[in-house]
Amino acid sequence: MITVKKLVKRFGPLTVLRELDFEVNSGEFVALLGPNGAGKTTLLRILSSLMRPTSGFVQVASYRLPSQGAFLRAKLGVVSHQPLLYGDLTAAENLQFFSKLYSIGPDRIPEILDLVGLLPRRDDLVRTFSRGMQQRLAIGRAILHNPSILLLDEPHTGLDQAAGEILDRILKEVALEGRTVVMTSHDLLRSAELASRLVLLSKGKISSSVSTVDLDPVDLVDFYKTGLQGGQS
Repeated sequence: MITVKKLVKRFGPLTVLRELDFEVNSGEFVALLGPNGAGKTTLLRILSSLMRPTSGFVQVASYRLPSQGAFLRAKLGVVSHQPLLYGDLTAAENLQFFSKLYSIGPDRIPEILDLVGLLPRRDDLVRTFSRGMQQRLAIGRAILHNPSILLLDEPHTGLDQAAGEILDRILKEVALEGRTVVMTSHDLLRSAELASRLVLLSKGKISSSVSTVDLDPVDLVDFYKTGLQGGQS
């Protein structure tokens, strides 16, 4: 579903991604981990066609980027740590607006609001919502058009424990639907619980990758430490 080869991204003299290779299979849930500045958000922005690479091969859902980005976007659902919603519209009106952008009818809106636990608040202004409620609505907006790929940039940022647990439930349900998910995160334990594979970025390259099947907490810590030191797994 996603193939990246020798990807390079520079900002002036600063090289953020250094000949990075990365692949994601259809239906896989991959968590991208790593310290600040490792290149996680930059990689996600390139995969979502919001940023052009300096060089390298990038293909998502059979579309070559950046040249075919306009065709790819209908296949993508993107969620950042900023909800990017319209505060003076209700929850239902936000989804109605985005449904028109995707040229789909409003029939799915009640289903989506129910999935993210906001159906009782459908007619409330989004600016009255808590941070967690806004992030849940952002997830709803991202899956409204039934995208095959979901890209999540630190979706748990700023959420309290209760809101984070609700978001975890939604992400598990989304993954069970067979969507391909790539999520950046700083939360090692949460990522291991949600994702089928963990990928560690260090200094602009993938230094380690591991399946979460039968991965215990000790192995998880070793995976992270070894990856930061530039080891391979």
